Amino acid sequence: MRPSIKQVALEAGVSIATVSRLLNKPDSVSIDAAGKINQAIEALGFRPNFTGRNLRAGRSRTVGVVVPTLSNTVFAQCLQGVETAARQRDYSVMFTATEYRQQDESAAVELLLAHRVDGIILTVANADASSTLDVLDRERIPYVLVYNQPQQAARPSVSVDNRDAAHDAVTHLIQLGHTRIQMLSGQFHASDRALQRYQGYQQAMREHGLQVLTPIEIPRHTYAALSLEHLQIFRDPSQRPSALFCSNDLLALSVMRDLRAIGLRVPDDVSVMGFDGIPLGELMDPMLSSVAQPSEQIGELALRTLVRAIEEPQDGQPPASTQILPHTVRLGGSVRTFDFHS
Repeated sequence: MRPSIKQVALEAGVSIATVSRLLNKPDSVSIDAAGKINQAIEALGFRPNFTGRNLRAGRSRTVGVVVPTLSNTVFAQCLQGVETAARQRDYSVMFTATEYRQQDESAAVELLLAHRVDGIILTVANADASSTLDVLDRERIPYVLVYNQPQQAARPSVSVDNRDAAHDAVTHLIQLGHTRIQMLSGQFHASDRALQRYQGYQQAMREHGLQVLTPIEIPRHTYAALSLEHLQIFRDPSQRPSALFCSNDLLALSVMRDLRAIGLRVPDDVSVMGFDGIPLGELMDPMLSSVAQPSEQIGELALRTLVRAIEEPQDGQPPASTQILPHTVRLGGSVRTFDFHS
């Protein structure tokens, strides 16, 4: 159970009214009393009641955004969409990043709530098993997920269909004649999106009677390098796949660099397909083929959905909905028709 303001007062040896004054008007409390109260707050893990406080004090007209990273521009594009839509509605935006550390998600949300945001837009590691979302649900704090595609209908989200999008990308590779296709991804436990894309890969391979290869999971979800073991496999034409499907574009760009470093050509030796459709991929030579998702639109729609939940609350929670936006397979020079005789 979350500690109460009464427990903070007892721990600090002050009255409940003094604690309340510190939370609402910090300058009205002496330095000595403020120090004792802040020590008690830290020791107990106390956080002011978000809903009740906002009802008394009025809305802050600020929304929080929690994303895994800004080094992947897909999240920066989403944030741009959130910011644009928020500005049109006279809302401000605060954001923070977790760097794909699941244990930091709760702290990031707590930080935003301490700044009295009215609601939160966020991406979590696993939308169906998230203690952070459990807290938001329990305390009836409005939120909308982006990129996550939860199976729990009560958790509102805006995303493309990760499975269908991956299925379409891998099917395109199969139609080009590729039969030995492998997936490259960051750790699945840190990204339910990557896991859903792997499920789409599996579906496409099995539909065409092809062998599902063990995915290459690497520690990072952004810029990363293949291990020496994997590089050795790629050096061997009899072992390497003819095509790689990557769970995001930054991994695709990283593996293209690694393949070039060991003397392989993309797409002549290995075709590479990404996921996200970030603008940087279009500037590469060869241009990166990728599943493009409308990240700015995802951000805009998430903000509109969140503001509607804040201003027209239904028992304190946004309407239960999973909003799926369309994806496209962007074709570039990083994939080619597979020639069995080449």
